[in-house]
Amino acid sequence: MTKKQNGKVKDPAYKLSVRRSSAGLGLFADEPIPRGVFIIEYFGPILTQDESDEKGGRYLFEVAKNAVIDGSSRNNIARYINHACRPNCETDIVRGRVYVYSLRAIKEGEELNYDYGKEYVDDFIKPYGCKCKSCLT
Repeated sequence: MTKKQNGKVKDPAYKLSVRRSSAGLGLFADEPIPRGVFIIEYFGPILTQDESDEKGGRYLFEVAKNAVIDGSSRNNIARYINHACRPNCETDIVRGRVYVYSLRAIKEGEELNYDYGKEYVDDFIKPYGCKCKSCLT
């Protein structure tokens, strides 16, 4: 799925870049991405739920009842994938790892996004208003 070196993710499956988006910084496709393919892994150290609660922040991805990925490292460019109410990507959690897949064909230059889920949206997005493309237009 991904290129690995010493157990760490080395490169995403497609050329991607971090650029300005309507929600701040976003992750964009630098080449067309077909429907239904693996794009990138969301990775970072695994925290317990207590450690996650203590740390707080926006880059925490719950993968099991007591396991949360701390994706705050800038090496984890998947952290720049923003929320969308009508997403072009989805996540799949397999054995504590988070994989991002395309839901449809993604054009070169298009921003990658997925639905962050109700709890995150209620806590972090609703108070300020959703800035995804479908909500801004």
